[in-house]
Amino acid sequence: MAEADDDQQTVPKVITCLSSLLQRVAESNDKRRLFQSQKMSVFRGLTRPTISITTYLHRIFKHANCSPCCFVLAYVYLDRFMQMHPSLPLNSFNVHRLLITSVLVSAQFMDDICYINAYYAKVGSISTEEMNILEVDFLFGLGFQLNVKPDTFRTYFCFLQREMRLQTPPPFYKFWQNLSKR
Repeated sequence: MAEADDDQQTVPKVITCLSSLLQRVAESNDKRRLFQSQKMSVFRGLTRPTISITTYLHRIFKHANCSPCCFVLAYVYLDRFMQMHPSLPLNSFNVHRLLITSVLVSAQFMDDICYINAYYAKVGSISTEEMNILEVDFLFGLGFQLNVKPDTFRTYFCFLQREMRLQTPPPFYKFWQNLSKR
């Protein structure tokens, strides 16, 4: 169990906040049954993955070795994609495929060194062929608009920072929590 705690501590908060944000959006869209009216897409799985969004994103972070900035960029790409395709709402049937694809594309665009699609496919528990199809569909879905202006990047990063502050209890709360354990 200590090993799991060590892994948890090495994950940047921006990734934890991104997973929390995506989880809330997917759950909200699931409750509104938006997956039933969703158009067919290569991103839609036949079933909901059993792995949580948080665990999946942590696994991607651990094995992909891409910079935390790639995850902010992946968030920008996801949001752009969703805005360009409102008939494809983010939900529990497509969030994992969209996530691995957006991280792959952001790492290829931003990092000097990144793994090949076959490696990302293995990390994402999908076939290389499916990873390639997802990447192409995602790029066309974005209209190949991968450039992100610094102000836009900063806006998304600041939004994730606000999420971090909302998730972190104030120090006084932690103090009382520690007292109650005694």
